[in-house]
Formats: sequence, C-alpha cells, structure tokens
Amino acid sequence: MNGHELHPLMARAATAAAGVARGVRTEQLDGPTPCADFDTRTLVNHWVLYTAHGLERRARREPLPEELVTSDFTAAPDWAEAYADQLGRAVAAWADPAAWEGEIDLGGTAMPAATVARMVVKEMVLHGWDVARATGQRFAIDDDLARAVLDVVEEHAELYRRYGGFADPVEVPGTAPHLDRALAASGRDPGWRQPSF
Repeated sequence: MNGHELHPLMARAATAAAGVARGVRTEQLDGPTPCADFDTRTLVNHWVLYTAHGLERRARREPLPEELVTSDFTAAPDWAEAYADQLGRAVAAWADPAAWEGEIDLGGTAMPAATVARMVVKEMVLHGWDVARATGQRFAIDDDLARAVLDVVEEHAELYRRYGGFADPVEVPGTAPHLDRALAASGRDPGWRQPSF
C-alpha cells in the first residue's frame, strides 16, 4: 500500500482515535485495560506519544524529545483536545509526498517510510480499541481501515511477539469481522469488557 492509498486511512484512524480520547473520563484513568501491563493512564500516554507526536516526527525524520517521552499527557485537563490537534498535525505532515520516500531510522533499524506509517496506523487503531473498551465506549472503523490493520498485524505479528508487543493469538472464526481478526491476531480478546460496564 502506497502513501496515496494509506494517507486517507491514516486520517480516518486519527478521527476515530480523537473521538475515543474525547470520551475518556478522568475517573477512568486508573482502571484496567485489555493490555494487562497498562492501566488506562499509562496506555493513553503511550497512545498519545507514539500515534500523534511520534507519527509527526517520523514524517519529519526527527527524534522524540525526552520531555515528550516522559510526559504525563493526561495531567492536562484538555489532553484529549490536544491529542486531536496533534493528530491533525501528524496527518498533515504525511500529506507531503516526501514523507513517504526512503526509509526511517527506528533506533538502529531502518524501515521503508510506508511500512512505518502502516505500523503506526495499526497502533492508533488497536490502542484506540483498547482505550475504548477500557472506558466503556464503542469503537467503530470502516472495513477498509480494519482490513489494512489486519494486514499489518498478520505481516508483523511474530516480530511484535518476539519483543513482547503482542500476546499469543486468540482464536476467532475465520468469518469474524476484519477488526476482530486483527485484535485476535495481536493477542487481544475481541470480547474483552471492563467488568463494571
């Protein structure tokens, strides 16, 4: 998938992610998530850092500054709107055709820019689903975006598992929706619910 095809999917993923962020209530930030090692606050901070700030800096070939890496974005009362704004800047940065050219250094490993962009869109969607489920929200994306995420998950699942990013796959029917199949292949239970909801 080239930049011309992926950029609209990136924009739609960003819209979905921003919508979920706006639905998070402060009292939910200490609750559990489908990511067993993360409470909601930790997950949201990871999500904001890499899918908004990181996405823009990948396009510009700039490192993430340490003050962002260690930031608690959720400490700001308007963090969700700030995330939405930063997602807009990130998507705009990838509107430049030059962003899709060449490779991006990921700390000693270089990957094609389009591959990196696809992987970040996958993070935006999967963690968007995680945050939505952790906070009792519905998460809906169109089938084209879900299929693109499934393709990335299936292509890179073993690499993610090797570094602890994915758990063992969960079994779902082959006829399950693309998003459920992507979730399951990444080690998530598509039926996970916050116990209090």
